[in-house]
Amino acid sequence: MPIHGSTTASALTALCPDLRAALTRVGYNADTLLEVLGPEAHSALGRGEPVPVRRVARGAGQLGTLVRLLLLGDAVPEAEVAAALAPVAVADAIAAGLLSAEGGLVRAALDLRPLDTGAGNRWILSDLDDSMHRRELTEDHVLGVGHASLSLLRATPTLPVGSVLDLGTGCGVQAVHAAGYARSVTATDINPRALWLAEATAALNELDLELLTGSWFEPVAGRRFDQVVANPPFVVGPARIEHTYRDSGLDLDGASELVLSRVPDLLAPGGTAAVLAAWIHTEDADWRQRVSGWLPAYGVDAWVVQRDIADPALYVGTWLRDAGLDPRSPAAQERVEDWLTALDEAGVTGIGFGFVYLRAFDGPTEVLAEDLTHGFEDPLGAEALAHFERSAWLRAVAADPALAWRSRYRVDPATALERVYLPGEEGWDQQVARLHRGNGPRWQHEVDESTISLLAGMRSDGLPLYELIELLALSQGSDEVDPEFATAALAVVTGLVRHGLVHPV
Repeated sequence: MPIHGSTTASALTALCPDLRAALTRVGYNADTLLEVLGPEAHSALGRGEPVPVRRVARGAGQLGTLVRLLLLGDAVPEAEVAAALAPVAVADAIAAGLLSAEGGLVRAALDLRPLDTGAGNRWILSDLDDSMHRRELTEDHVLGVGHASLSLLRATPTLPVGSVLDLGTGCGVQAVHAAGYARSVTATDINPRALWLAEATAALNELDLELLTGSWFEPVAGRRFDQVVANPPFVVGPARIEHTYRDSGLDLDGASELVLSRVPDLLAPGGTAAVLAAWIHTEDADWRQRVSGWLPAYGVDAWVVQRDIADPALYVGTWLRDAGLDPRSPAAQERVEDWLTALDEAGVTGIGFGFVYLRAFDGPTEVLAEDLTHGFEDPLGAEALAHFERSAWLRAVAADPALAWRSRYRVDPATALERVYLPGEEGWDQQVARLHRGNGPRWQHEVDESTISLLAGMRSDGLPLYELIELLALSQGSDEVDPEFATAALAVVTGLVRHGLVHPV
């Protein structure tokens, strides 16, 4: 697990066995925290409101001490810290960079929090943010488990695989997550401080990770992986680096372009990638074409999911606050002016954000880029794998349309039919009929009565599609199938298959 190029473990890493023992003894884990704090104080913690949490923590014994110390950033008497962290000596924790001392009081020098990544409790070490105390972040700041990290965790496929690459690991949270479903995990970062913390995080969780130092793809040149995950420094703005966790030094959405153009080279045959990315919107170009143009012409099945679109002012303000800056300060206002000027000169009308899923296959690149800005709760990781399976079937249909005609289909149990009526002169008039998928991304398709009748006849042990269309034609008074009607019906069915509302048997 040692970082490439290092010969000895850091003092922080050496401290981890005893630290793990202390955290385990006290019950400093995700489930116990929720139980002890209760839903109201736990929600306040997530909102960065310390008082409700502190009130509960005062009566929670040694666990409360660690909550005040590590989660709220309070100054705590050294004797209380020593009792809660035993067998870790406070002096050793200070020397290792975990704590700092102020007279007889002790504060956290790092963020250490529990997280259930889906394979049980893990502990994640990172730099302190400004959620509880105002602070401006340094250039080499190592971000903890933020909203983007949690989004990628929920959006990453977790079927067992052989090897995973976490490109730009930061504090190591994606690599720790990958250790729950992969036989081997490699993590890279250009920031030595990030790898220092990722190494300690791995040791704290008793995980064996390969940690490599270097820029972008250099540390893994020539290697292939079964899965790649990446939360790169994708922030859209001028070509500068103020914080390595967010700024790439590339202009506008150049970081996303670089990653998406090069990640396919890292995928083993059949390998999958899950990447957070951002892209600009302009008046004279469609964002779908922009992102599609970044991918190689051959060998990739891509699903691009746009989750949000921000106007430039909101986008810049959000990232300034993320760095601990007060947008009302003169220095921050100067940065905003420069940032918005750069976006305006590039004709940027908005910034899109979302997930890009890639699957390596032997054929011309296919891209489906679509908006998924409506609300849904189910993680996208499993959906991405299902999408690629459906996509492979649709490629087979494109090569041999007879496959679709002779296939039987079933309507997914989560698919519901909705009819919308409005008052009319003679009662209720139907305005629209929709099929809703009740799970996953919750897709909707408007359908006509012929499609509704066609789906009503679909059974796993029923008739092939063409025979269903023949019966539908007979029910409508026709002795033979109109070729245009059949083509339109096939297009509807394949569209429903693509979004998982209907499945070929």
